Amino acid sequence: MKQTVSDFWLNHSQTIIALGYKLVLAIVILIASALIAKSVKKAIKNSHSKLNKVDDTLLPILSSVAGYTVYVIGGVFILDIFGVNTASLIALVGAAGLAIGLALKDTLSNIAAGMMLLILRPFKVGDFVEIGSMQGTVSEVNLFTTIFQTIDGLYIASPNGIVWGNNIKNFTRNGKRRMDIVVGISYADSIDEGFDVLKRIAVSEPRLLLEPAPHVMVSAMAESAVNIQLRAWAKNDDYWQTYWDLNKRVKESIEDAGLTIPFPQRTLHIPERLVTKSESV
Repeated sequence: MKQTVSDFWLNHSQTIIALGYKLVLAIVILIASALIAKSVKKAIKNSHSKLNKVDDTLLPILSSVAGYTVYVIGGVFILDIFGVNTASLIALVGAAGLAIGLALKDTLSNIAAGMMLLILRPFKVGDFVEIGSMQGTVSEVNLFTTIFQTIDGLYIASPNGIVWGNNIKNFTRNGKRRMDIVVGISYADSIDEGFDVLKRIAVSEPRLLLEPAPHVMVSAMAESAVNIQLRAWAKNDDYWQTYWDLNKRVKESIEDAGLTIPFPQRTLHIPERLVTKSESV
C-alpha cells in the first residue's frame, strides 16, 4: 500500500502540486471577491451622505448589482486559472440562461418591474404610498421586492411585479395635501354664519397654506343637517395634526356661535283614526 502511494506521488506529484496551487489560488480569489463585494456594497449604501444627487431608492439596486458583478469577475478569473474555455462557456451559459429564464419567469418579471420602478420613479424611499389595499412608507426597493412599513409598524415585503401592476397612490410626492372638514348645521341655522365660523378658523390657522386658498361651501343637503365644508391645504408634515386640531376647533366654534350640530332624527306621523281606534279599545 505504501509503495502504491509512493509510486502515485512520484508519477503525479507535479500534477497534484499544480492542481493544489490552482485550488488555493481559486479559494483566495473567491474570498477576495466576497470581501471586495461586501466592501463595495457597503460603500454604495453609505454614499447617500456624500452624494446628495443619488436617490436612496437606487442604492439597494446599485449595491446588489455591484456585488454580483464582483462575483462574476472573480468567477471568470477562477475559470481561467483552471483553463476553462470561456468562449464555449458563454455559449453554454446562454443556453442554460434561456432555460432558467423560462423556469424563473416570475422572478425575472420582478427584476424587470424593479427596474421600471427605478426608471419611472413613481415613489422613492420615505414616501407614503397606497398600493392596492396596502398603505405604508417605502423603506427599500431591491431587485426582487419593495419593502414597506405600515402605520401600525408592520413589515411588508411585496414583489416588485405586484407593486408595478397596481395603481400607485403617492401621498408624499406633491409636498402638500388637501383636507376636507365637514360639519352639519341645522336647517334652521344661517348658512352664512356657518361660513363665517369656518372662514375665521381658516384665517387664524397658520399651518394652512395661503395658496391654494381655503374655500368654504355647502357640500350636501343631508336628511338631518346642512353639511358645510372647509377645504384647505397643508404641507405633508403638518397635515394630520392640523386635520385633527381643526376638527376639534370646528366643533367647538360652531357651538360657541350658537349654531346647532343636529343628530339624525325622524318625524313620526300617526293618523288620527288610528289614535281614536286605540283609545276606544
